[in-house]
Amino acid sequence: MRDETVDEIRENVKRIATKHLEKGDATGWFEELYDHADGDIDQIPWADLEPNKFLQKWAKATDLKGAGRNALVIGCGLGDDAKFLLDLGFDVTAFDISEKAIEWAKKIHAKTEIEFSATDLFDPPKEWLKAFDFVLEVYTIQALPLNLREKTIDAISKFVAENGELIVIQRARENGEEPESLPWALSPNDLSRFEKNGLTQTARHEYLGDEEEPITRFVVEYKR
Repeated sequence: MRDETVDEIRENVKRIATKHLEKGDATGWFEELYDHADGDIDQIPWADLEPNKFLQKWAKATDLKGAGRNALVIGCGLGDDAKFLLDLGFDVTAFDISEKAIEWAKKIHAKTEIEFSATDLFDPPKEWLKAFDFVLEVYTIQALPLNLREKTIDAISKFVAENGELIVIQRARENGEEPESLPWALSPNDLSRFEKNGLTQTARHEYLGDEEEPITRFVVEYKR
């Protein structure tokens, strides 16, 4: 690990993101961040080399099993959540807009059958639309600016097959509370956009993080 504090690393992430956002490029900062990391996992704040802790809690509480269903992981980063689903018995496809992230993920999970792809959420293969029994979205929405929120939710919703399931894990905020900076947390009003895309919310769980001032996360279940 480079000689930097966690706060310095997070500030660097915001600096890279802000530079791209000011140019009207909402997604290019992911590639620059993974390139800047140059193989140093500690430079990617959300890369723990283990599945998202809230996904793990929810999966244990609901006794999640893949049973051969096909799953799509959105914004998969280095693929830890994808590997978690694979181990639970899913047939997993995972994508990220960053080619560097996908190259890295393929090396880490070279001995698995996960299908990794460098793909733009807003321009996916047509054969992916309404094609997945289980879709997992962790922290992608909150990493994109508010002016793309509805477009992002609409794009994610399109992957869910008939009778399929979508799980959304995000930082939470109250209705009427404006997020000040990246990551832009989601409100219940934001989440309601999924239902406009033909999905029904079947459950919503809230978990507190382990920060010094704990931050609430939503884990929300949808069915088509």
